[in-house]
Amino acid sequence: MNHAAMRFREKIRVIEDFPQPGVSFKDITTLLKEGSLYKQAIDAMAEAVRQWNPEVVVGPEARGFVIGAPVAYALGLGFVPIRKAGKLPAESIEVNYDLEYGSDRLGIHKDAIRPGQRVVIMDDLLATGGTISTAIQLVEQLQGEVVGLAFLIELCYLNGRQKLSEYPVYSLVQYE
Repeated sequence: MNHAAMRFREKIRVIEDFPQPGVSFKDITTLLKEGSLYKQAIDAMAEAVRQWNPEVVVGPEARGFVIGAPVAYALGLGFVPIRKAGKLPAESIEVNYDLEYGSDRLGIHKDAIRPGQRVVIMDDLLATGGTISTAIQLVEQLQGEVVGLAFLIELCYLNGRQKLSEYPVYSLVQYE
């Protein structure tokens, strides 16, 4: 792990047995509140996704907004939010996805992505890949081209990257 990634990792609080026994929760709020480090993380992620020549950044609610929107700003691109069901005011499409204990729905405005538009999807965390797979499905239903996926944190031991193997994946901090 490089020096910068170590600095970011040091600022991520790990809370054992949250939200349930056996889970090691990675809390990014401790990194976000450090302005200069948050800026460095966003700058590093922006530089990493720049190579994919995206035209727009997409991020799922809510922590995907905290990562994706500032990266979009840094690159001079637009940002498209993916929201939980029923939260979007204009005509939208929605997709169900499974959670550990149940399911949820995510949606995107029908006019958010142009056919053929180059899209980077960003979120705070890659775990099993379920949320991002749903985001990919939404973008591709709108005929967007997903050119890459980027995450602040990757939990490598959950093998989410394998589910996303047809896309370039970047993560700033990895937990083995």
